[in-house]
Amino acid sequence: MSDTQQRIDSLVKGHEVVLFMKGNANFPQCGFSGRAIQLLKASGVDTKALTTVNVLEDEEIRHGIKEYSNWPTIPQLYIKGEFIGGSDIMMEMYESGELLQALGNKAA
Repeated sequence: MSDTQQRIDSLVKGHEVVLFMKGNANFPQCGFSGRAIQLLKASGVDTKALTTVNVLEDEEIRHGIKEYSNWPTIPQLYIKGEFIGGSDIMMEMYESGELLQALGNKAA
């Protein structure tokens, strides 16, 4: 495993909820990342407790995360070390209630 893959792996496994995105929770820098943050907020995630990784600040992470997950787009959400998907999958999961379940929230 490369150094970049190890860095990604420790981020994913070391935090409850990790979003690899363009920008950060306070200032998303693309529409898909913005939608991902809004879905997490709507699901009760406190953005101060959310771990975000700005892929625009680290080219190695930007390319490495696509290889790590075998998923071509950003944002990418991980919950409890498990790859969930991008903003489209997050939207589907939010609408069906699965995102709340994955996050462990009881509110529905």
